[in-house]
Amino acid sequence: MKELKILAIETSCDETSVAVIKNGREIMSNIISSQISTHRIFGGVVPEIASRMHLENINLIIKQALEEAGIGFDDIDVVACTKGPGLIGALLVGISSAKAISFALDIPLVGVNHMEGHICANYLVHKDLEPPFIGLIVSGGHTYLVEVNSYTDFEIIGRTRDDAAGESFDKIARALGLAYPGGPEIDAQAKKGNPKAIDFPRVIIDKKTYDFSFSGLKTAVLNYINNQKQKHMEINIPDVCASFQQAVLDVLIEKSFRLLKEKKMDKFVISGGVAANSKLIEMAEEKGRENNIKVYYPSKILSTDNAAMIGCAAYYDYVNGKRDKLDLKVYPNLELGQ
Repeated sequence: MKELKILAIETSCDETSVAVIKNGREIMSNIISSQISTHRIFGGVVPEIASRMHLENINLIIKQALEEAGIGFDDIDVVACTKGPGLIGALLVGISSAKAISFALDIPLVGVNHMEGHICANYLVHKDLEPPFIGLIVSGGHTYLVEVNSYTDFEIIGRTRDDAAGESFDKIARALGLAYPGGPEIDAQAKKGNPKAIDFPRVIIDKKTYDFSFSGLKTAVLNYINNQKQKHMEINIPDVCASFQQAVLDVLIEKSFRLLKEKKMDKFVISGGVAANSKLIEMAEEKGRENNIKVYYPSKILSTDNAAMIGCAAYYDYVNGKRDKLDLKVYPNLELGQ
């Protein structure tokens, strides 16, 4: 099979990213322009600002990605973009750019599900990884437990019923006065704290479901913080972070390894922004050793939103016959597998 080069564009939230991927698993370039420093002022992502910054940056990032890959537009075989989920205005910038390139170069267009991209980030790091396996996707807006049957076949076994894990991290970090994004801040503080200092609830729901619920835990932590303030008592931020983080991770690990046992799977793949959490990886690897299960996770840069993972996902969609027309729409609330 001839070399297939995909130009991939990711603009679902607050990173403008463009990558060139060869044959699905080789990163020729992966340029990421983060907006975190801008949104940090507001304590979270402002959709209108994110869209404007994508619009300002997209052409420059495309140019940089091609230059780093050492190729030109004529060398591109397929153009891919994130079609959802994400912020509608932000998504429109990426999809409009991809359509323009597809039309101008007369090359195929592939719209990619952002959550499938997160799973595929692992293929770029672990060249030996192949489906089937159990995947845990933990990001700012989503928490999924997935049975990955093939490169393009995903069955959702469990999902969050309210706040996603990453969303809870951001909300607790804000309540503690920590900077946005909250995940890395809480991870850093937790390393200095005692995870058994405060007995926060572990919401398992019940043994018949693999769904998650983190709103009760979030409320318990917020109530603890407010009670300490009302009593004029000092809040030990490292202990709160460590105890909260442990409560989240205990549930994620318990449900994941219960599903692995039920499905008789020996490969566990973690992805999404929370995959950068050092304690989650430590717990997963320890549990994996105990149960003879191989644990996979992406590099830190590929756990965040990036176009390389979109290019990888697009490759497997493309070789399985997927093509999109120039009337491709954005889907802000797109579910995994759609």
